[in-house]
Amino acid sequence: MTIDRRTAEGIAFLCAFTLCIPAANWLIGNVGTTCVPNGPCLIPVLPGLKAPSGVLMVGLALVLRDLVQRRLGLAWSFAAVLAGAALSAAIAPPALVIASTAAFLLSELADLAIYTPLQRRGLVLAVVASSAAGLVVDSIAFLMLAFGSLDYLAGQVVGKAWMVAASIPAIAWLRERDARIGLQPA
Repeated sequence: MTIDRRTAEGIAFLCAFTLCIPAANWLIGNVGTTCVPNGPCLIPVLPGLKAPSGVLMVGLALVLRDLVQRRLGLAWSFAAVLAGAALSAAIAPPALVIASTAAFLLSELADLAIYTPLQRRGLVLAVVASSAAGLVVDSIAFLMLAFGSLDYLAGQVVGKAWMVAASIPAIAWLRERDARIGLQPA
């Protein structure tokens, strides 16, 4: 049995999406230029602006969820969100389980709700708009549930936005390549 290109790429995107979850949880507790006692490890995202280090993987996860949907379809994407929330709950540090799980679930569902109607109108637009909504929802939910404040909100939004922005050339290339070889979305 051979797997077609769209399915193979979808499985690769799904695996990468899934790996973002433990990576984000590990980063937030272990990697940063500063680690706040009883709080997150922080990284600079702009001069004078820091964010919990997990923002890098969360921003990437928002884009990868869109690509899972593009390659495997809405049902696979929704299942990936639910599985990701369960994985987040299973591996998040005990103090962050609720915040991590709820933020992941809410942000990915917001991303899915915006990406789905926009995807046929333009892949880059859909990815950027849905990721922007998802990263704001994730940032607010996570910070309020984990730390009871929005102290790192600006840094969270900027850090995730950097990852989305970094993905745009790859998304544009993928869209052009798909059109050139006749690869249709799921």
